[in-house]
Amino acid sequence: MLVAPKLRRLSYADSTALLARGPRPTIVVCVPTVDEAATIGSICAALVGLRDRGAIDRVLVLDQSTEDTAAIAERAGAEVIRQDALVPEAGAVRGKGDAMWRALDAVEEDVTVFVDGDTIDFQPHMAADLAAAVALDGFSFTKATYRRPFALGDTTLPTGGGRVTELTAKPLLAALHPALRAFDQPLAGEIAARTDLLRALPFAMGYAVDVALLIDTWQAVGLDAMAQVETGIRRNRHRPLEQLAPMADEVAGAILHRAGVAAPGMTVPFDRAPMRDRADLQQAA
Repeated sequence: MLVAPKLRRLSYADSTALLARGPRPTIVVCVPTVDEAATIGSICAALVGLRDRGAIDRVLVLDQSTEDTAAIAERAGAEVIRQDALVPEAGAVRGKGDAMWRALDAVEEDVTVFVDGDTIDFQPHMAADLAAAVALDGFSFTKATYRRPFALGDTTLPTGGGRVTELTAKPLLAALHPALRAFDQPLAGEIAARTDLLRALPFAMGYAVDVALLIDTWQAVGLDAMAQVETGIRRNRHRPLEQLAPMADEVAGAILHRAGVAAPGMTVPFDRAPMRDRADLQQAA
């Protein structure tokens, strides 16, 4: 029987108080968004509450919306920057991974936390717990683990969300990167990491970014420097099955590409070079 590799699983009783008590490294929470007006207000209110309590230092929304997401985030007290205003020489923004990569150009803090902008009933501890694992407990990279209910019409099942995770990511990781079987939610968009580590990694574009960062981080620092953090239940809108196929294609392409497996016809992720290398080039110039 295969035994899952050892990975620290963390749970905090009150990470907000621990972070506010200090001393600690500086922390920014980044939220990449495209048309998330329905959820961004409550998410930013929760994060601004953490900032006002002294648990984090900055709330940064990276927006590329065509509706009111930016205005709602600003009213809640967050700082908002257009994705395409960052690193404009890189051309058009190419999805979530590109937005996260560009965010690093605006980050000055020691620890960077990313959370998704479509979470329903977002709780502030979801960001604080991840931040505490890096800022206070010394891990280089942490990823959330949670239970994902599945809503279908008026019926909600206790599990069953995360279909791409269960049917695409986990089987391929088990086959090609078995050490990462220890992560319950390899596609979780909720992560925290040392900013200097993120600057040293390439960023896959689009939906491939979360699993690509997981693989690249593991190869860079090893499993002992990584952890997963219990954050409870995460609910978000569920996409129709036909919309999940392109996402699964990108995720599979990233896992296969990082394993050196050629798969004709599969999407190979486009990677942005590490932000650190770009900064070095600018400094040299």
